[in-house]
Amino acid sequence: MYTIIGTVTARPETRAELQELLMAQVAPTRAEAGCINYDFHVDAADPCIFVFYENWTSRAALDLHLAMPHLQPLFLQLDRLLAVPVDIRPLTMLSPLG
Repeated sequence: MYTIIGTVTARPETRAELQELLMAQVAPTRAEAGCINYDFHVDAADPCIFVFYENWTSRAALDLHLAMPHLQPLFLQLDRLLAVPVDIRPLTMLSPLG
């Protein structure tokens, strides 16, 4: 299993637009081969910070996800929408799954 936490920080003036674009990625991503879970959150203290908690069957499955056509409209607008670059943090699980 390959786990990441992705943090996406919106510019205040583009927060609502970015939230809508990110939410639109949930259903198609969950339907992808290799996706175990893809959970979308907003920071409780800062509504401009969005966090994805993702589990994939492998790093290769994540790489395929990042090349999917449904992500391209979002990727083309990131410079305009984001306050800082996307932060992707890979994790290694220490406890047993469950």
